[in-house]
Amino acid sequence: MVRHASLFSQLVALFNRLRFAELVYRHQAERYAKGFSCWDQFVAMLFCQIAQAKSLREISGGLKSCLGKLRHLGVKAAPSKSTLSYANAHRPWQFFQALFYETLQWCHLAAPGKIKKFRFKNKLLSLDSSVISLCLTLFPWAKFRRTKGAVKLHLLLDHDGYLPSFVCISDGKKHDVHIARLLSVAPGSIIAMDRGYNDYRLFANWTRNGVFFVTRLKDNADYLVVDQHPVATRGHIVCDETIYFAAPAAQKNCPFPLRRIVATDPDSGKPIVLLTNQFEFAASTIGAIYKDRWQIELFFKALKQNLKVKTFVGTSENALYIQIWTALIAMLLIKFLKFKAILNWSLSNLVAFLRWNLFTYRDLWDWLNRPEDTPPLEPPPSQLPLPLRGLGQQLLT
Repeated sequence: MVRHASLFSQLVALFNRLRFAELVYRHQAERYAKGFSCWDQFVAMLFCQIAQAKSLREISGGLKSCLGKLRHLGVKAAPSKSTLSYANAHRPWQFFQALFYETLQWCHLAAPGKIKKFRFKNKLLSLDSSVISLCLTLFPWAKFRRTKGAVKLHLLLDHDGYLPSFVCISDGKKHDVHIARLLSVAPGSIIAMDRGYNDYRLFANWTRNGVFFVTRLKDNADYLVVDQHPVATRGHIVCDETIYFAAPAAQKNCPFPLRRIVATDPDSGKPIVLLTNQFEFAASTIGAIYKDRWQIELFFKALKQNLKVKTFVGTSENALYIQIWTALIAMLLIKFLKFKAILNWSLSNLVAFLRWNLFTYRDLWDWLNRPEDTPPLEPPPSQLPLPLRGLGQQLLT
C-alpha cells in the first residue's frame, strides 16, 4: 500500500500555496491566462532543473510519462511545448525573483548557526559575479563582446549556511562596482571580495557606514605608509601596515586610513596583498576571511554543474531570467535538504540521487537519511493472490 506521495510532490509541498497565490496576484502573473497557471509553470521549470531536462520537449514528455502522478503535484496535465514556451516568454520573471526571496526566508530558518571557524560576531559576506556565456546568434539581446553574448549573475553570499542574501542578473557589460553600490549592508558586516570591486568611493562609503571590507589591493595603487604593525615570526603574514592613498583623486574619493596586509600563499608561495578597513582583527584573521571567500566560487561551480544555467530552453530575455531564478530556487531547496539531513550529503550526490528518485513513493525525510534502504515493491508471498501462487508452484515443479 502506497503511504506517501512522490519525492517531487513532497518537495513542491514545501512551498506555501497561499503565499504563492499572493505573489501571483501582486505581480499579475496570470493575467489573461487560460488554464495554464503559474503553479503549473513553476512545477514544470522546477522539474527542468532537478531532472536535468535539456529542452521543452523533454520537460513536456517527462511530465507526460508520469501523468498518473501529477495530481499530487497540484498539476492537472503536463504542459505542451508551445504553452510552456509562451508562458516563459510573456509572464514576468519578477514573480520568480519574489518567489526566490520568499523561499530564502524559510531556508534561513533551517540554516545552521554561526560558523565556528571564526570567533568574531560580525556578519561575514562574500561578493562576486559569474559570467554565463550565450550564443549571440540565439540571444542577440545579450551583447557582451563583438562575437559573444553573456549575462552576469551577481551574488552576495551569507557565510551562515552559505546561502545567497542578494542576487542580481544583469547584462554582460554591467560592471561589478555598479551592483556593489546598490547593496544595503548592515553596519558591522564584513564583505570579502576580489579586486574587481576596487573602487575608492565605494570603500569610503562603506567606511562611513561602518561596513568592513577585505579585498586585494591593485598592483598599481599609489599609497603612503604611515604606520607599521608587528607581525609574528611564524606564519604566512609578511607585512602589516596602515596606509593612505597618495594620488590626489584617490585621496579625495577615499580620505580614510586603510590597512595593507601582505601574506604568502601556503601552496604557491606567492605574495597576496590584502586591503581592509578593519584594524581590530589580527592579520591572520583577515587572511582567513579572504580565504573563505572561495565559498562563493564553490557556490557558482555547484550551480553551473548541477543545475540548468548553461543551456536554456528559451531564447528570450524573459525566459532566460525565469530559468536562472528557478535554478536558484532549486539550489535553495537542495541546501534546505542538506540542512535537514542527518546523513552528510555532498551537494552533487544529493542532486543526482534526487534526480534518479524524483517520482519514487517514499517519505522524503526517511529517504534523505536512508536513500539506499528501498522498501519492497511487492507484498510478502503469503499475501500473493492464490492463482499467482499456484502458477509459481507449477513452474517450480
